Amino acid sequence: MNPAIDEQELKGILDNFTKGLLNGDKAILESVIAENLSYGHSGGNTENKSEVIEAFVTGKYKFGKMVISDQTIQLFGDTAVVRQKLYATTADLGKTPGEVHLFILTVWKKMNGAWKLITRQAVKNPEFMK
Repeated sequence: MNPAIDEQELKGILDNFTKGLLNGDKAILESVIAENLSYGHSGGNTENKSEVIEAFVTGKYKFGKMVISDQTIQLFGDTAVVRQKLYATTADLGKTPGEVHLFILTVWKKMNGAWKLITRQAVKNPEFMK
């Protein structure tokens, strides 16, 4: 394994994952999410792979704009820990449009030569809590 190559490859996967979330693109999401995903939301609920993909594809969860900043990647062999700040506008079905300011932690694992998301946890950024 070459850490510099793995980090560059993972950055591309992270960009693709973001596009998948923004566009509700099932093919992209299917390709980068592991079967045993645990996807934790800032509100406390947790979903599995099929629940998350369905929610983004159907528009239950919908981002209008997404800005990711302060991204760090730590590699531990075939595992990577990614931390990000996320600002997004939302247009979830049945909800008033809004915005979120979150800290995101994701864990990625290289499986059969491809990086897969195995865990995601979001928490609200306390700077924007009222």
